[in-house]
Amino acid sequence: MGYKANFRVWRGDKDAGVLTNYEVEVNEGEVVLDAIHRLQATAAGDLAVRWNCKAGKCGSCSAEINGKPRLMCMTRMNTFSEEETITVTPLRAFPVIKDLVADVSFNYEKAREIPSFQGPAHLKPGEYRMKQVDVNRSQEFRKCIECFLCQDTCHVIRDHEENKKSFAGPRFFIRLAELDMHPLDEMDRKREAQDEHGLGMCNITKCCTDVCPEHIKITDNAIIPMKERVVDTKYDPLVWLGKTISRRKSNA
Repeated sequence: MGYKANFRVWRGDKDAGVLTNYEVEVNEGEVVLDAIHRLQATAAGDLAVRWNCKAGKCGSCSAEINGKPRLMCMTRMNTFSEEETITVTPLRAFPVIKDLVADVSFNYEKAREIPSFQGPAHLKPGEYRMKQVDVNRSQEFRKCIECFLCQDTCHVIRDHEENKKSFAGPRFFIRLAELDMHPLDEMDRKREAQDEHGLGMCNITKCCTDVCPEHIKITDNAIIPMKERVVDTKYDPLVWLGKTISRRKSNA
C-alpha cells in the first residue's frame, strides 16, 4: 500500500543551492532511488542524479541520506517511518556539479598516482603463479565498487580541504594493501603508503568501514595492518641495524 513521503532534496550547483521540500508517492518494496526517479517524472524534471545499475554494484548513486553516506538504490524506504522527512544531499566531501551529482574526479586522480602492479622482471605476463591462500588474502578488497562513500565520510578528506593533495583516503589504502599482500609485487608499498599517500594521517575511526556497502573491513584488514607493517620497517631496531650494516658493506 502506497503513501506520500516527505522529502527534502538539495537543489543547486557549485555556486549555491537550497533544500527543497517535495511530497512523493512511495509504494511497497521501493528504495530511495525509486522515489527520486518518481520525483523526476512528476515534480522536478530537471533534477540531476547519477545512477546506473540500481543493484548496488556500480556505485553511481552515492548520496547522503539523512546525513549518512549511502547508496540510494540500497536504502529501503521501509527503514523510515511514514511521518519521517527524508533529506537527500550530494556527497559533502566533493564539489557539487548539479543537485545530487558530485564531482568525484579527485578519486580518479588519486588512482592514477598509485603505481600499478610491478611483477618480477624475470617473469613474462602469463607466467605469474600464486597460491590460493594469497589470492584469498586480498580477495576482499577486490569487492570495492568505487562508490566513494568511504572517501566521503573520511573526516581527513571531508573536513580538511588542504589534506586532499597528500592524502589518498581509505579506498586507495585498500588498493595499496592489496598490492602489498601480493607475493609477486616488487614495489615497497608500505613506504609508498606512508610517504606518498598520507597513511599516517588516518586515525582509524572506522567510519569508512561503517559505510561500506560491500562490508569490506577497510580499517581492520587493510589500514591497521599497513600501519603495523610501516612501523616494523621504519622503526624496528633490528631492521634498522640490518639496513645500516648493509649500507656500510656496500660503501666499503
